[in-house]
Amino acid sequence: MGPPCDWQISKHKVAQRGRYLLESGQWSDCKFIVGQEPQQQVLEGHKLFLAMSSPVFEAMFYGSMAEKTDLIPIRDVQPEAFKTLLEYIYTDKVDLGSFELACELCYCAKKYMLPYLVEECTKYLWSDLSPNKACRAYEFAKLFEEPVLMEKCLNIICTKTTEVLNEPSWEEVELDTLLTIFEKNELQIDSEIELFAATERWAKAECTRKSLNPSDTKCLRSVIGNALSKIRFLTLTPQQFAEGTGRSLLLTKDEAFAILMNVSSSGSNIPMPEDFSTNPLHRGKTRRPGIRRAQKFNERIFGQFSEMNPSDFWQMPPSTSFNPAPYSSSGDKHLERPEKSGCWISYQTIVNNVRKGLASSSSNDNISVLIEGGIRDGPKYYCLRSMGQQAEYLNAGVLDCSVTFSVDKNICVIGVQVPTQVGCEASRMIGSLDGTYTEILYAHLLDSEGSRLTYTHFTTKATAGTLVEIGFNRPVYIQKNKVYRVGVVFNKAGWYPIGDCVQRMTCDTVFFSFGVGNATDSIRDGLIRSIVFTYHQ
Repeated sequence: MGPPCDWQISKHKVAQRGRYLLESGQWSDCKFIVGQEPQQQVLEGHKLFLAMSSPVFEAMFYGSMAEKTDLIPIRDVQPEAFKTLLEYIYTDKVDLGSFELACELCYCAKKYMLPYLVEECTKYLWSDLSPNKACRAYEFAKLFEEPVLMEKCLNIICTKTTEVLNEPSWEEVELDTLLTIFEKNELQIDSEIELFAATERWAKAECTRKSLNPSDTKCLRSVIGNALSKIRFLTLTPQQFAEGTGRSLLLTKDEAFAILMNVSSSGSNIPMPEDFSTNPLHRGKTRRPGIRRAQKFNERIFGQFSEMNPSDFWQMPPSTSFNPAPYSSSGDKHLERPEKSGCWISYQTIVNNVRKGLASSSSNDNISVLIEGGIRDGPKYYCLRSMGQQAEYLNAGVLDCSVTFSVDKNICVIGVQVPTQVGCEASRMIGSLDGTYTEILYAHLLDSEGSRLTYTHFTTKATAGTLVEIGFNRPVYIQKNKVYRVGVVFNKAGWYPIGDCVQRMTCDTVFFSFGVGNATDSIRDGLIRSIVFTYHQ
């Protein structure tokens, strides 16, 4: 039986018509085979609907390397998550019925570059966080680079540590998660015995998963990495250690004896076992992190000045002081004389901190100050790298490039510039008469240890043979003479210009050195054509 005649008349909204097309499959022109056997399903879709929602689907159906197969395989996504993704695309609605679905859908939304759906998923995960889900949510957030969710998860773990450790799900966490938790100075535990017991439980479960003997010390130790080095045995009493921890299969007899001697006497001539912690300090109960207190403190100090004319701020008497009452609940903001203040900061101290950052601005919008070496908005500078002999590089799928750099002044990096595709080749491959196409990019900034400082997913309409500027999600304060790495991933197939770039550049009065501290930078680092920054001269 075919679809009813004039079905459109009864559908008053686009979402209603979209849902009808999705559910009926009418006019569908693409099919996906989703998931793995035996749960695999075939789902139908409409190329235009999908392409107008996702640049990935656009490239899949209308790009130079468009899918030609009748069935498009999607093996890495569960059918339920892909169905929910389609429902969102067709109706703008999403029903997140479970924590598991939200995680799976968030992965799917990131894969197909649907940032608003990613946001909906992370909001749901935040609202559904509890001790029994915190570790799994943390691992998910870490895998898919969601720093805000990671922080929220760690906050729950640190404030409800005992509950987290006692959950059955604890035995299934990743080793890296266990080590991250044990490295925290503030945990809600009564003693290190809880951490040790949690390690033992986890080790036995891991041995079972790997078909190892959970009653063998060597097997147990082989799966826990350096977890024992994170446990502060010296905070235990001799009785606590002897009656429980000291009898564990996780410790050899020699290790247990050495720990007991050191627990019993700080002057023991028997050293602690190699690589074991010698930290005698108890972990503090969790409280508001110091950075949060500093931010709160900063807001109370500078909040009053946000509506003030900058010229009035700079002309205030040096004797003026400010009582931020940083730890009170009243939140009173007032200027007063030093003799009336119980906890005050002089105006001169504030001015000095401001001047350590950048000069004052004539715009109230630019009164954005950090107490520690504050940064102020200013003019943008472009350290454009000169290129020598140029060649062309074919990106057949994903092109990853990066370069290390250092500067001789403190600056604030706000983005990078990269070249677009070569003009004639771009027109040929993407079928564009005017040389325009959709560029799909990912960029990040790392410190010398490889920790990500900022990043961005970037999609824009680009013109072949030009430069495109990528702005990071947030500016990053770069310290002089330290090494950083900026990386860009190109996700659009086509030809890009590469070549050797000048490794030493001066922009305004800032001296840049590229390719420092790492010999793995290659000719592709020339794809990162310039660093966009601001600074105080």
